[in-house]
Amino acid sequence: MVGSRTGRPPVQRAPRRPAGRPRSPRDNPLRLLVLRARKAWDRPLTAYYLIFGSSLLITVLGLVMVYSASMITALQLSLPGSFFFRKQFLAASIGTVLLLIAMRVPVKLHRALAYPILAGAVFLMILVQVPGIGMAVNGNQNWISLGGSFQIQPSEFGKLALVLWGADLLARKQDKGMLAQWKHMLVPLVPGTFLLLGLIMLGGDMGTAIILTAILFGLLWLAGAPTRLFGGVLAVAVTIGFILIKTSPNRMSRLACIGATEPGPNDTCWQAVHGIYALASGGLFGSGLGASVEKWGQLPEAHTDFIFAITGEELGLAGTLSVLALFAALGYAGIRVAGRTEDPFVRYAAGGVTTWITAQAVINIGAVLGLLPIAGVPLPLFSYGGSALLPTMFAIGLLIAFARDEPAARAALAMRQPRFGRKRAAVRGSAGAAGPRRWNTMRRRASAARSSGER
Repeated sequence: MVGSRTGRPPVQRAPRRPAGRPRSPRDNPLRLLVLRARKAWDRPLTAYYLIFGSSLLITVLGLVMVYSASMITALQLSLPGSFFFRKQFLAASIGTVLLLIAMRVPVKLHRALAYPILAGAVFLMILVQVPGIGMAVNGNQNWISLGGSFQIQPSEFGKLALVLWGADLLARKQDKGMLAQWKHMLVPLVPGTFLLLGLIMLGGDMGTAIILTAILFGLLWLAGAPTRLFGGVLAVAVTIGFILIKTSPNRMSRLACIGATEPGPNDTCWQAVHGIYALASGGLFGSGLGASVEKWGQLPEAHTDFIFAITGEELGLAGTLSVLALFAALGYAGIRVAGRTEDPFVRYAAGGVTTWITAQAVINIGAVLGLLPIAGVPLPLFSYGGSALLPTMFAIGLLIAFARDEPAARAALAMRQPRFGRKRAAVRGSAGAAGPRRWNTMRRRASAARSSGER
């Protein structure tokens, strides 16, 4: 051949790409990975899986850490080492039932339950102040004894009551076009919240009062409160909080322990400092599960308010960052559910639950890190305490129900066939009846997809 001395055909070279031609996403592996992640992130069931998966992992890891952190405390009280773990496991089992019920209950029934739950929470918080019925724990009169070692804290259910009642109230007013007037936006939402706050503050539990205040501001923000109105309510709340802190030596001492590195006079900052010691001794991967030193009587409330410190000591930075990532995923999924729905009740309720869980997690973790004063609130789904776990798991069930109720999510779930249905179809297919069965299944899927409103 011409141009070849050996008689072999010339090698065909790939044409060079013009210098000014842009690279396609396939040419950049990193960009391709980002595009795939974004595509997976935008799938209809992403929020559903994030809420279900992150809450499940937080709860399971919390059970493990409760068992590890509470064992020494139980033995010091002459109790079995698994005493607190068994109570927490029982509460988690009951909470799982509540979560499944909340998942399956229609939105209309959730709205109908708002007022009974609010009335029940108010009634129980009033009973707390009745002598002989209410009991004090760590100086706070916020508990009712159920007999034996079982107690209930009604203020924890007040969070759920405020979310459901506030969401239903704002949704009704939005349907009637009444939220454009500031008095309809504030009344009776703000007075009702102040009633709950007053009952809680009678027992001295300022930590729970801060969470309820955060829920109130979350609802007002979702309702589109003007900046002046939002700022005015915030100024009132800050003023009341400043007065309550200034008039209490205990609260002032907690405020003074922010960023403390020494226990101080009379060991005022003992708990805050030893929480930092636990985190600092954990290193990158921790000392090992069950190998904490601070839980041997050095760190008070190691299995409740400061369980995050024990997690850092035993699982290290990797463990604490994992917990933070799970809460971040849960918070993002809740915001996504609230932002994509067209139902005002779902938007307010999902936003309220997300504000509740994220604000409580930030306050608890911030106190352990020494960045915020110790407010005495548990880490949601993680710390020991059945009274906090039950309403929180019911609230998680609400988020899962709202995530499943999105039109695109309903269509995606309708397109799925149960596993036992596939087995039956395979059995019938071996008998020669696979053709009609498959056609009927596809027809049902297509009708379900059309009924959801998605093309």
